[in-house]
Amino acid sequence: MECFYPCYRKIDLFIPIFTPAINDPLWMSPLNEIRNPVVHEMREFEKHFRDAMKSDITLLNLITNYLLRIKGKQVRPLFVFLTAGLAGGITPSTYNAASLIELLHTASLIHDDVVDESFERRGFFSINALWKSKVSVLLGDYLLARGLLLSVENKEHELLGLVSDAVREMSEGELLQMQKSRKLNITIEEYFEIIRKKTATLFAACTACGAWSSSQDPDLTEKMRKFGENVGMAFQIKDDLFDYQKKGIIGKPTGNDIKEKKFTLPLIHALENSTESERRHIIRTIKKQNNNSKKVQEVIEFATSNNGIEFSTEKMFEYRDSALKILAELPENEYNNSLSRLVNYVVERKK
Repeated sequence: MECFYPCYRKIDLFIPIFTPAINDPLWMSPLNEIRNPVVHEMREFEKHFRDAMKSDITLLNLITNYLLRIKGKQVRPLFVFLTAGLAGGITPSTYNAASLIELLHTASLIHDDVVDESFERRGFFSINALWKSKVSVLLGDYLLARGLLLSVENKEHELLGLVSDAVREMSEGELLQMQKSRKLNITIEEYFEIIRKKTATLFAACTACGAWSSSQDPDLTEKMRKFGENVGMAFQIKDDLFDYQKKGIIGKPTGNDIKEKKFTLPLIHALENSTESERRHIIRTIKKQNNNSKKVQEVIEFATSNNGIEFSTEKMFEYRDSALKILAELPENEYNNSLSRLVNYVVERKK
């Protein structure tokens, strides 16, 4: 009979693989200050989110309790609450919006870990590592279903529409990336379309849902959707830049995307501005020697020397500035101030 409890059951499930940065007070301080206008609401949200995941099934409660123990920075619910505050005030609908977003985000991460065969998440064992892929897929489905029911039970049809559209776009983005990665020929325009669908669409849903939960104003909701999309684009470019920046004890970039044959903006720009022979050599290296550390470093140096990092950083700041421009058109208050600081945090973060 198959055991549904973790194969690591003799290990303390809450011992991290490494000490996560989230425990570092210096690292946390910028977000703590940004949260100030909604700190009480975020605490109340924790209870709301916990209730949204409850089940009569012991196994589900065991796993969801583990998820709550290893939760991340909860940046996306923070965007929901701050946007709602800016749009007119936090309402009961805002809590539903934040829970719906976090349920979707958590489900997508669990499914991603199955697809990527990843055994680590936020410095802890992933659900896939502890309970295997079958349970992980079913758990992701369960969380998505809980989000749908939360919307229907509270008659949050507009929020359901916004989030369902995000789910569709995220799925399309993942499949588009898979399609393009097979041929190793992604253009800059295709890259932007992929990250818009994969990442930016969820940020856009956060800010659109936050605005709607407070104002029910279609024009303001669309304005804040565009704001969130710009933030999400900057967020993903920042994530992609991490792969090319020095880190860890040895002070070398990880090159994980290259090892996984993922073409991101620094490399794509470098390839588009290189000679045909250089391009063929780099693509051949990624295709056949992506597990060779020296060759991976060679690709990183190629991207760096061909202005891939500089170009990507400029694009990231362009999206940041577009987001800040939208905020500048809205009333200046503590919520607006925190959102501005949160946008800057997205591009300045160290992890």
